[in-house]
Amino acid sequence: MSDIEISKQIPDIWASLNDEQRVILANNFTIQNYKKNEVIYCEGETPIHLMCLISGKVKIYKDGVGGRSQIIRMIKPSEYFAYRAFFAKEEFVTTAAAFEPSAVGLVPMDIITRLITENNNLAIFFIKQLSIDLGIADERTVNLTQKHIRGRLAESLLFLKESYGLEEDGSTLSIYLSREDLANLSNMTTSNAIRTLSNFASERLITIDGRKLRIIDEDKLKKISKIG
Repeated sequence: MSDIEISKQIPDIWASLNDEQRVILANNFTIQNYKKNEVIYCEGETPIHLMCLISGKVKIYKDGVGGRSQIIRMIKPSEYFAYRAFFAKEEFVTTAAAFEPSAVGLVPMDIITRLITENNNLAIFFIKQLSIDLGIADERTVNLTQKHIRGRLAESLLFLKESYGLEEDGSTLSIYLSREDLANLSNMTTSNAIRTLSNFASERLITIDGRKLRIIDEDKLKKISKIG
């Protein structure tokens, strides 16, 4: 892969490096393709790579009590993941899987560590990324524990819109989640997710076509999300 191609895949990191460091990165950069629903890493494994989503969609989740899963994060293209546990000297406490066919860029963490020790700009970049992730995690913790079901589901729909955008019609979410995944994202049972989606459809906030969800009244969804 050429330097130009790599610079497009991981532009933030590439921009932080000097020419010599870019050669090191290029010599250690690989791309792995994953099929729909294929696991990328598992809870309990040892982190060895920095990962950057190049194309597709990835969910980070944790299995909980009674076999229920909680989706912790949704990764979109150009976002980095799988590195926090390495810096914390821990095994993975979550699992990552592809929502759809996805390409992931990989850089060994020992190479990243070497580059960080040589480059303050790269160190600051990772401090910033970890800080952003912590802020998002803090906000989600409050929202998922204090909001009622309607507020949580409305927030999830808005979150998906902000993360993945809309299709050409300007209203259909560009990600098709199963009811179970939507429930796992919203910290509720699948039956509650189905029932609340039906209520939203009856209220003309959304329309439902299989896994396709079309947002009709975004302002009302924002109000429901805000009041919880």
